[in-house]
Formats: sequence, C-alpha cells, structure tokens
Amino acid sequence: MVYHNIKTYKKGYLDVGNGHSIYYELSGNPKGKPVLFVHGGPGGGFSWHDKRFFDPKLFNIITFDQRGSGRSKPSGSIKNNGTQNLVEDIKKLLDFLRIKKTYLFGGSWGSTLSLVYAIKYPETVMGMVIRGIYLGTKEENDYFVYDARSSFPDKWENMIKLVPEGRNPLKHYFNMMRSGDRKTSRKYKLAWCTYEFSVSKLVFTEQKLKEILKEINFESFSLIELHYLTNNCFLPKDYILKNAYRLDNIPTVIIQGRYDNVCDPYMAYILHKNINNSKLHYTLSGHSASDPETEKLLTREINKLGRLKSI
Repeated sequence: MVYHNIKTYKKGYLDVGNGHSIYYELSGNPKGKPVLFVHGGPGGGFSWHDKRFFDPKLFNIITFDQRGSGRSKPSGSIKNNGTQNLVEDIKKLLDFLRIKKTYLFGGSWGSTLSLVYAIKYPETVMGMVIRGIYLGTKEENDYFVYDARSSFPDKWENMIKLVPEGRNPLKHYFNMMRSGDRKTSRKYKLAWCTYEFSVSKLVFTEQKLKEILKEINFESFSLIELHYLTNNCFLPKDYILKNAYRLDNIPTVIIQGRYDNVCDPYMAYILHKNINNSKLHYTLSGHSASDPETEKLLTREINKLGRLKSI
C-alpha cells in the first residue's frame, strides 16, 4: 500500500551559500519522526508522488531539491555544485528545521548522497532505506553506458549513435550539452534523458516517457548528471566502501532490482557485505522505484523502520 493525498504544511527556500537556494517542503505529521527523501539524478528533483512511500501520520516528511535541480535556484547551475556541497546543504537544512536526527530514504544517486552524508554525519541518521545502489565509481558508469545494450539494444543504439567512434560517451555528451549552440545542447540533453528513462523500467512505453519529460526539467537534469558523472561524482576512489564501517551502527535496508540496467546489482551486494547492520532485498524489478515489487518493499521497510520504538 502506498499513501495518497499527502498535504504539504510548509514550503520555502533556504539560502545555502555559493549563490544557491534550495527548495524544500514539509508534509505529513509535524510532530512525526523525520524522514528525508533524497532524490536521484543528480539533477532529478523531487515530485509530489515521491511522498507516497511514507505514512503521513507516522512521519514528518522532508523533501528538497538539490542544487540546480527542480525548483532550486539558479536552475541548472553546475557552479559550486559538487557532492560535498550537497552533503553540507542537507546538514544546513536539518539545522534550519531544528531536526537533530532523521531517517534517510533515497535511490540511485539518492543512495549515493545518503551514504556519503551518513558517513560524515552518522550521529544525525536514525536509519536508512536505500535502493538502486550507486557508489559513484567508473565501473558503474561503464555499466550504465555499455551494459544496457544487451537488454535494450534499440535504446542504446539511439544514445550511442550521437557519439563519434573512439570518443568517451559521457564526456562527449557533456561537452555537447555545453555547446554554444542552443539547438545542439538541447538535442543532447533530451537524448541523454531519453536513454536513461528508457532503460530504467522493465516495461516502458513512449507515453510514459512523454509524461516524465513533461514532469521534469530534462535540460537541467541531464547537464547536472553529466557534470557529476564526468567528475567521478567528486569522490575519491572507492570512498563509500572504504568508509562504510562508519555506518555499522545505522540500521540500513538495501533494496535492489535484479534486472537494473542503470545501477549494477552487484554493488548492492558489495555494499551490504561492508555494512554490518544492513539487510539486503533483491526484487524482480529494474531500476525504477515504481516497479511494483520494489515499490511495495520500499513502502514496507521505511514504515517498519519508522515504527521501531527507538533507534
């Protein structure tokens, strides 16, 4: 069961410095247990249906758009926009809201940022539910760019045909997105976004793609995502695994689609083996949180975690 018609009781902008203001919303129970939804991308932003996983009577639901994403300002900005900036933005937002401890809930890039935040500020995290695990490594980027051709050869061909032979696809796309020619920039941003969402679900229709493209700002999404991917997500090599011991006291639930063509399912297993206090669930799903089995497990696990008497 997912939850519907969750009302927002507060919203606004928080100036986090460096010329950025992040948009946030508070929903559900103001006196409930805090849960922070960490969106993916990078650059994806959050939407109203991202709140559907949380019992609004149990949780004080915090949603926010990361730098340059969604309704945050300036839109699409990659200046002063790196992983550590986002980590500090989360801390600033929680301090602003006077929240000392929270649950974290995120998928894909949202799992990455949740993990990096929890590594730095473990004392502020009551528990985590993360899915579609991405640890920000070159190997995972290669998996996303190349391995999807086995399951989605048509979608992969549409993406790769815009890359000259011998060029790195990520770097070429990012360079063309920053082209001075508006038409060229938009073409590559749309092509990248189309590729990602087309391989995210086991069953995906053109109509669903049209709905997604209407809902998100695909230009800022694609630009910010490639800004991170071409810079190794601004993380030292194997940073998360080398520091995963700092998460041993945080109850962590990992949910991973076995047929994920965006994030390598093997990484969920490796992460689980490196966090003592973690549980791993594989689902017969792709990458998307809306695949039925994944959606059901996400909802069950975050609400089960939230109903524990104390952490």
